[in-house]
Amino acid sequence: MPSFDAIVIGAGGMGSAAVYHLARRGLKVLGLERYDIPHEMGSSHGYSRMIRYTLQEHPSYVPLVRRAYELWHELEETAGEKLVVTTGSVRAGPADSPYFQKAKESCDLHNIPYEILTAAEINKRFPGYRFPEEITSIYQADGGFLLPEECIVSHVRAAEAAGAVVHTQETVLDWEPQGGGVQVRTGRDTYTADRLVVTAGPWAAKLIPELAAYAVPERQVLGWFQPERPELFTPETFPVFGVLTEEGRYYGFPSYTVPGFKIGRSHHLEQKVDPDLMDREVHAEDEAILRQAVSRYFPLAAGELLDRKTCIYTNTPDEHFMIGVLPEHPQVSVAAGFSGHGFKFASVIGEIMADLAQEGETEHDISLFRLDRFDT
Repeated sequence: MPSFDAIVIGAGGMGSAAVYHLARRGLKVLGLERYDIPHEMGSSHGYSRMIRYTLQEHPSYVPLVRRAYELWHELEETAGEKLVVTTGSVRAGPADSPYFQKAKESCDLHNIPYEILTAAEINKRFPGYRFPEEITSIYQADGGFLLPEECIVSHVRAAEAAGAVVHTQETVLDWEPQGGGVQVRTGRDTYTADRLVVTAGPWAAKLIPELAAYAVPERQVLGWFQPERPELFTPETFPVFGVLTEEGRYYGFPSYTVPGFKIGRSHHLEQKVDPDLMDREVHAEDEAILRQAVSRYFPLAAGELLDRKTCIYTNTPDEHFMIGVLPEHPQVSVAAGFSGHGFKFASVIGEIMADLAQEGETEHDISLFRLDRFDT
């Protein structure tokens, strides 16, 4: 029976980073991925994932994203690949909304420089925008996006170079504690390890049933629209954005690697799903939800829908992550529930999961993400 120091289940954004950080520390690591690397079945695809300091989610995310930036740039050097594209970032909404105020608070508490721009000012500086006067923007120059598929491949290649073994198209059927370690059974083989790391995205609750009530998959839709003036929607002319509007909370990206301006609405139709049964087609209703925002706020990009994809949020009740060691099985650590804003942190989550696997704790502040917080 093949034996390892650590097994990582799931080699997407978080899992690929965990395999890498464990392998670079000299551990004998096996990464198990049920699909290909990369793939479009989970939460880590679609050509771009935002990275930003304007973290309205909570100020304690800022130190983590600082470390994430450092690790992404280290990985760029290791891989010889461009992984981070800087465009600047915009967080926008009514000036008195929590969405706007909390993004500002995170920057203020951690001395992150930013500008506050009126709708007229943001529209003049970035003519692809057409915000109405009730929308105020925080512009932060360091924001941008990651190339998620390249990030995953770079982590896996670097992990393999450090001695890791990564299997694709291998589904984990179950796992069980075995002494102080674990036994993992797949459709192909059975393995043992001293430590188990579960980074299985929307499938995490199927492997850790205790998560089922708190890490809930949701169908999400992305669209790429043809700009009338493509020069206004490049990384040099169009910052990534998140905007709170009366129609919902939208986020988007300039054209890059594929034609089209990318946009999504957070919690698209609020459809809770089973990741194995989810409707992965994009329908007229889905397009209409995206197009209404493009037409109103980015009208020079409201051309033909060039591409469309579904992905999955895995939401927790408070939209904060779930990271920790299982109390009854300290040899097992889990990271789940990234609630649509996790990928930017993948590099540092990998470091955290390596810490938890090796030491059972980490110097990073992950108190916000305690596994037991919903039980009290």
